[in-house]
Amino acid sequence: MRVVQWSTGNVGRHALAGIAARPDLELAGVWVSTKDKVGRDAGELAGIEPLGVTATDDADALLANKPDCVVYTAMADDRLAEALDDLARILRAGVNVVASGPVFLQYPFGVVPDDLLTPLQSAAAEGGASLFVNGIDPGFANDWLPLVLTSVSQRIEQVRCLEILDYATYDNAKVLFDIMGFGHPLDETPILLQPGVLSLAWGSVVRQLAAGLGVTLERVEDFATRLPAPHRIEVASGVIEEGTAAALRFEVRGIASGRAVFVLEHVTRLHPDLGPDWPTMPGQGGYRVEVTGEPNYTLDLRLEGSDGDHNTGGLKATAMRLVNAIPAVVAAKPGLLTALDLPLITGRGLVTG
Repeated sequence: MRVVQWSTGNVGRHALAGIAARPDLELAGVWVSTKDKVGRDAGELAGIEPLGVTATDDADALLANKPDCVVYTAMADDRLAEALDDLARILRAGVNVVASGPVFLQYPFGVVPDDLLTPLQSAAAEGGASLFVNGIDPGFANDWLPLVLTSVSQRIEQVRCLEILDYATYDNAKVLFDIMGFGHPLDETPILLQPGVLSLAWGSVVRQLAAGLGVTLERVEDFATRLPAPHRIEVASGVIEEGTAAALRFEVRGIASGRAVFVLEHVTRLHPDLGPDWPTMPGQGGYRVEVTGEPNYTLDLRLEGSDGDHNTGGLKATAMRLVNAIPAVVAAKPGLLTALDLPLITGRGLVTG
């Protein structure tokens, strides 16, 4: 299958390496947004051996070449309208898409207004193409991982999916400072904590879990709290001054029968000593699934890249969740797909000798 990689940033460069690793995929092109990357070899941009494909900013040429799929990893959090337009354009051209965002498209039904969904659905129908948005979170850590765990339950009272991570090594200033509000005064409300944003971004998680287990939700609600830095903290993205936001904990809750049946919880620290009474995991953290009922289950997933860093592991996990889904998405019916629509996605073809 011929694949185009769309962007080569934090996730995109790992997706490029993933495409090169799969024997059933051929890299058919690379789109980049900055002039200094145009003309450079894709392997150089991915930090691997040369791949013989040069990057371009000519989207029309890439789509006119009719690839089987685009791996779309361009930043969407701060350019929502542009990202949705990009996805519709690719679908309308008859090209399937696996994408890391916008994250609410992981399971948009009942989450996103029709005026956002309809153009994508129309574009998919017009082009006869499919769109699958996923990653590690929202994605594998809170769709198939918890759903598979419930298959060994007798009774389920609550499914809770947690991300418990130290973000100190996450090198993305826009996300940490502008979107999540780290390093800013606690009396400022960052984009992520504006009314309705948490339930928009992660409401897809609790609604998909409910759909997967046949539960009708009464409503979705969210909660958040932050902690200040007790001293100056230097992180990969910059500096967190004493007294500014340095830890964030939030929940998005799916309510059924008057109680929280499905919960998405994030515990984000920029220093390991922050929030000692908050949930923790060994090392730099990871993902946890708790199924309360009969019996009770706790499943921890720790990530670590070959460089020893958990954030590298998370970026690679998001990239490979998309790349490994390409065959299933290409084979699927046209439209907006969720994890509930696809067969088991594996690392078939990736076992090394």
